[in-house]
Amino acid sequence: MNDDSTSTVSLTGAVAIGIGGMVGGGIFAVLGVAAEQAGGATPLAFAIAGVVAALTAYSYTKLSLGYPSGGGTVHFIDQVFGRDPVTGTVNVVLWAGYIATTGLYAAAFGNYGASLLPGDAESSAAVFKSLAVVGVAVPWWINLSNAGLIARTEGIVVAIKMSILLLVVAAGVPSVDSGRLGADTWSSPASIIAAGMLVFVAYEGFELISNASADMVRPRRNLPLAYGLSVGIVVVLYIAISAVVVGSLAPAEIEAAADFALAEAASASLGQIGFTLVGMSALLATFSAINATLYGAARLSFTIATEGELPPLFRRRPWHQPIGLHITAIIGVAIAVGLSLATISGLSSLIFLMVFAFVNVAAVRADSDVRVNRWTSGLGALLATASFALLFVQSLTDDVVAVIVFGVLVAGALTAEHTLFRRRRSARVAAATTPRRERPVSDYLRNLLVVLSARTLPPVWHVGQ
Repeated sequence: MNDDSTSTVSLTGAVAIGIGGMVGGGIFAVLGVAAEQAGGATPLAFAIAGVVAALTAYSYTKLSLGYPSGGGTVHFIDQVFGRDPVTGTVNVVLWAGYIATTGLYAAAFGNYGASLLPGDAESSAAVFKSLAVVGVAVPWWINLSNAGLIARTEGIVVAIKMSILLLVVAAGVPSVDSGRLGADTWSSPASIIAAGMLVFVAYEGFELISNASADMVRPRRNLPLAYGLSVGIVVVLYIAISAVVVGSLAPAEIEAAADFALAEAASASLGQIGFTLVGMSALLATFSAINATLYGAARLSFTIATEGELPPLFRRRPWHQPIGLHITAIIGVAIAVGLSLATISGLSSLIFLMVFAFVNVAAVRADSDVRVNRWTSGLGALLATASFALLFVQSLTDDVVAVIVFGVLVAGALTAEHTLFRRRRSARVAAATTPRRERPVSDYLRNLLVVLSARTLPPVWHVGQ
């Protein structure tokens, strides 16, 4: 653990990292998706997802204290389980989660941008695709030219997002119709839980705090507070926002504006000004989220490569940035324009629920000096695994594309990792069994002269110069 004199991340800074990671583009992108599936129980769906996030945040707290590192999740998994094809697959899938969320935020950026511009459905579709590309291309360029700008502006962006969302909640409360939140408007219990898991991606950003754990001021005090405050604040915020949206709009209105439901809810209480305000906030939030996600994905892929879980190619830095930055941007755009918002949300949530299940199990299996309450982390592992299974089964019926993409991703990552580790083992065996080549006597004589000259002659008389 770093000494406080060299630590740079305060409690306020860590909370900002966590809130900024969660309240990025997620809530703007997935709120309509959750409301369509859970109906009046949408606040309950967000609360259920929040319970899984809170238990996982506990495991992250203990692992961050026990294994402080800028490597975050990758470091935790490798420290506890070791490096093998399975842990390599989990880490690569985590990177794929960053790619999917890049696509999610780009889709939200395109949807909200298109909603602010006039035009029919056909022209809006073209505008959406254009904005989705621009929404990734500009942050990609910023990462190439001035990556430090991201860190310097994140606190300001978080403050603006939170202020606008709180304004929407405060202004929207009077227009809430409690009848739209009644039990008779709820979906089935299984659908409510599945809706919560479908939007779980809106909570995944708290794990970014782990990347700053090695640089925290007073970590034993501040890390638990940072995780607890950031997750707690966001859970309350999401419940309040979803209650305002579902309570202000009829189901038909939510369905018609599913891709920009929050802006539509703001217009119910604040008129066109509210719609525009939330739309502009969504553009800022999703743009910032894409920026930060590209930044994190580039470094995550580089870390996985340095751990030996990606080929050496991924340690290259074309244009002075890890190659993972460019791969994340390209695939992220393809996901944004090629898949529906619900499919991207489901795919992202499946990925992070799987990864977080592994993290909770890692906390259970961590060394005794990490001081984990194994019952708490065990419950987190159980709920994350059950949530993953429920979402997987539900998606088989509702959105098989998300399941297919997820299955191909995991199978491909596992196959690639197995091949990578097998080649490495084969290389080590070959090196160990290859007979030692006899060196000519001239080599030994030359080395002897070099040693003697280094000991007896002035520096300018080195042999061979």
